[in-house]
Amino acid sequence: MDASDRLLIVPAAGRGSRLGEDVPKLLAPVAGRPMVDHLLDLYAVHVGRVVLVVHPEARATVARHLEERGRTAVLAEQPQPTGMLDAILVPFALVEQWQPACVWITWCDQVAVHPRTVERLAERSADAAALAVLPTVTRRAPYVHLERDAGGRIVRVRHRREGDDLPDHGESEMGLFSLSRAAYLRWLPAFAAEVGQGAHTGERNFLPFIPWLAERGRIETFPAVDEMESVGVNTPEERNLVERYLAGRARGSSS
Repeated sequence: MDASDRLLIVPAAGRGSRLGEDVPKLLAPVAGRPMVDHLLDLYAVHVGRVVLVVHPEARATVARHLEERGRTAVLAEQPQPTGMLDAILVPFALVEQWQPACVWITWCDQVAVHPRTVERLAERSADAAALAVLPTVTRRAPYVHLERDAGGRIVRVRHRREGDDLPDHGESEMGLFSLSRAAYLRWLPAFAAEVGQGAHTGERNFLPFIPWLAERGRIETFPAVDEMESVGVNTPEERNLVERYLAGRARGSSS
């Protein structure tokens, strides 16, 4: 499988207001560069196409940024903030038209993902028998916890945003997923047709799709390089944390 067999979807319809920025969230700076620039560089050699799902009001601003930087991505619109599940399904017709072997998904604020983790995802998503592949981390005070049965199958996702109880240490996803073509085109719409809104957020969350899909086929997980990769940039404190991590990683690679 080469890059042309993979499509990346980036749900990015939020604003950077929690970061103190008056711009679309994916243009908010981290370590001096907009988040979208980090992502496009990180995935450039691994995916053939990128779809950025943006709010209609942000489309012109994002398009101008891409043009000025000489970058290429398809823009799709999510008018209402109904949740990540609906955002991921926005480019359904494009996926149906292009027929990629794999559909990758990452949140726009997951800029700390390590290049080696992305390489491992590319290697493992070539397994046609897996419906989904995702890196995970084991960390203290997880925001999300993947609950497994005795056989290791993911059976539930506990989410702090939805008011679930979480363990002191847990296994967390990190906002990066690879779905097979069948998982995206067949199983994701089936899940969306039967799932409701989260009890606390009122949004349609994508994460419960993982245990739902695990009942229908194989889900493969593998450990990420560093637990810091799971930190999304939603607040100034998280931005500072990620910037320190990226700076330390850069120093390590240059030594």
